[in-house]
Amino acid sequence: MTVRPEDQRYSELVSGFNRRWRSEPEYVRLAGSTEQVLRAVQEAVDAGKRLSVRSGGHSYANLVYHKDVDVIVDLSMMNKIYFDPHRTAFAIESGAKLGQIYVELFRGWGVTLPGGVCPDVGIGGHAQGGGHGLLSRQFGNVCDLIEAVEIVVVDRHRKARVVVASRQDSGDLRDLWWACSGAGGGNFGIVTKFWFRKLGASGCLPSAQLPQPPQEVLISTAFAPWEQLDQARFTRLVRNQAQWYMENREPGSQGEALCGLLFVQHASGGGIGMLTQVDASVPHAEKVLNDYLTAVTANTGITPLPYRRLPWLASTETIDTSNPTVMTNATLRGAVKEAYMKQAFTEEQCAAIYRHMTRSDYANPAPGASLLQLGAMAGGQMNALASGDRALMQRNSSYVALWSTFWADAAEDDKHLGWTREIYGDTFASTGGYPVPGDRYEGSNINSPDPDMLDPDINRSGVPWHTFYFGENYPRLQRTKVRWDPDNVFRHALSVNAGAVVNAR
Repeated sequence: MTVRPEDQRYSELVSGFNRRWRSEPEYVRLAGSTEQVLRAVQEAVDAGKRLSVRSGGHSYANLVYHKDVDVIVDLSMMNKIYFDPHRTAFAIESGAKLGQIYVELFRGWGVTLPGGVCPDVGIGGHAQGGGHGLLSRQFGNVCDLIEAVEIVVVDRHRKARVVVASRQDSGDLRDLWWACSGAGGGNFGIVTKFWFRKLGASGCLPSAQLPQPPQEVLISTAFAPWEQLDQARFTRLVRNQAQWYMENREPGSQGEALCGLLFVQHASGGGIGMLTQVDASVPHAEKVLNDYLTAVTANTGITPLPYRRLPWLASTETIDTSNPTVMTNATLRGAVKEAYMKQAFTEEQCAAIYRHMTRSDYANPAPGASLLQLGAMAGGQMNALASGDRALMQRNSSYVALWSTFWADAAEDDKHLGWTREIYGDTFASTGGYPVPGDRYEGSNINSPDPDMLDPDINRSGVPWHTFYFGENYPRLQRTKVRWDPDNVFRHALSVNAGAVVNAR
């Protein structure tokens, strides 16, 4: 199905969840099958048209919607989910959204993927960039469960074709599977379908091929207004949490089944929230939860509310829609910046965060609109693999820090982008404004794309953007790019650059 500018659907299909980014392609191709994707790619290549691909549309950067795109291939109508007995794995098309996936996998087979909490995110981008959520410390990243991908590629003769690459393959096909497991979408081709199966799965029962989520979870919440937290108490809270994660970062640690998050909101929008979830079935679950809460809130004056015991799916669906500003409002403009943390923030870094979060010359009053999320999207089973086992290289971190800012009016772009850049840049001032991989940090994640990395006036570290995302995996990604996308058909601002590849328009 082809949607052109005169179609009433066009305007909605040429911008994503982040309304900062909009494109004006000649047309959008809504694909309903792999064969239709194949034809769409071949037609664009034959006509010399610049391609981009959309799964759920939740990329925060202009990787899909930018001024140079001629054709958008939209996969949102490709959303089938089923068990494939031939591969003994779950097949999921790239347009399926996380909320749909969780419900169908659980109700159909009693299994799940350990993905993120936003229900409208498409699996196509989420899985290729790594994919993590509240169950990832217990079950790993989503990309760790990719058994195979079906992908439309373009060869050196500019011929589009469909290939399947799996972890059982060797040579070039295995490199392609590996690259699609953490390097992000829009790099090597268009993944139309994933097969998911956990490592070490045996037998042919569907219920044994993916993680089985908890039957019940323990949920704890707390909230502290800024008036309750001076700089000293704020610093203790942030460093207490980091210390717990540093002590529980290894696979098999006692706290592996726990995910705890701090939501540090700018003072104009509220205070600091806590959300903690633990699998109720693990041994001594209540003690694990209480020990975490005691450690994190020590000497802060914060008292968590009594925990609740909830069914896992009901809890997941509630959390998925509990923050309308960030999770479900598709009318806002936004920016994100991230850091994988090996060590706790220093006293100086906490002071910088506190200063910007309590500034009176900046305001963004909607709840959650200017936010620092600290916590559990690292460690545990996410650290079970080595950094080279998948393209996702972050395998030695303790926790993740994610800055996000959302606003409605384009006239306020400079105001909100300026605040976001300042708090992030000042936090990492000692390393040029970015979390340079090393003893303290492990870069960032391509699923939180940050185009500012390309600007030497903002990224003053002298470290190239790809080091933050891919580290020492980048040369192998470049070789894979040369093999599978020799004419650089699939590209965006933060895609793998093979160097000698001709950048034909």
